[in-house]
Amino acid sequence: MLTIAAQEQLLPGDTLQAKWEFAQDAGYGAIELRAKGDLHFAGRLDELKQAAKDGVVMPTVCVDMLHFLGAFDAELRRDAITQLKSQLTVIAEIGGRGAQTPASYGMFSRRLPPFEPPRGEEEDREILLTGLTELGEHARREGVTLYLEPLNRYEDHMVNRLEQAADLIRATGLDSVRIGIDSYHMNIEESDPSAAILAHAEYIGHAQVSDSNRLQPGAGHLDWPAWLGALHTIGYDGVLAAECRLGGDPVEAVRSVPAFLRRSGA
Repeated sequence: MLTIAAQEQLLPGDTLQAKWEFAQDAGYGAIELRAKGDLHFAGRLDELKQAAKDGVVMPTVCVDMLHFLGAFDAELRRDAITQLKSQLTVIAEIGGRGAQTPASYGMFSRRLPPFEPPRGEEEDREILLTGLTELGEHARREGVTLYLEPLNRYEDHMVNRLEQAADLIRATGLDSVRIGIDSYHMNIEESDPSAAILAHAEYIGHAQVSDSNRLQPGAGHLDWPAWLGALHTIGYDGVLAAECRLGGDPVEAVRSVPAFLRRSGA
């Protein structure tokens, strides 16, 4: 049975302890944290340590910033790497597994005008490998993992499919960098999401879930038994973290996720 988590912003409650109480009652087994820039996540360390002491399970953190390791601007790339290193250190301090990030988000899309990015594919690859290697080495020293998340073609022009993420990870040569898959993005980019999971099993380290329309699992048309079945086939024993918008009553929507995923084979 897989551990189902909810990202913290989805859960009602003013504290992590209150959110955890709701989460457990709804059938969740963990909370996925969110990390903003300006070393905000490090500033939460006392809060996070107290929550961990109180029994809140927080295995992963997802970056929530305006720029990422693949940014066009060198200073923004350096800041993104600095932020991620801090987030990896903090998640390690509270006994977590790792941090998830895309190469970029909303920076450029080849599917929208002007269609051609200001940087070529070869330079994209060089920049991503440099950043992933530096972050992967930091993650290894901290005993945690960096999860690279492929995004759909409208949100990122560099890493859209699992095969692209796996290729970059192989090139780093680091076990501390894995793929963080997301069912929503896979629904857009993978011709067969389940086959993609099977093909890249050795590189998958984390999983985020939302339905085909980005709403909570069960509110769209994604083939959940097939997707979850592929994860079971590869022996995935990590977390399914709900990263989604909520349709209908938000409290009831977030409460519905664990039971739906369990019925679907989680």
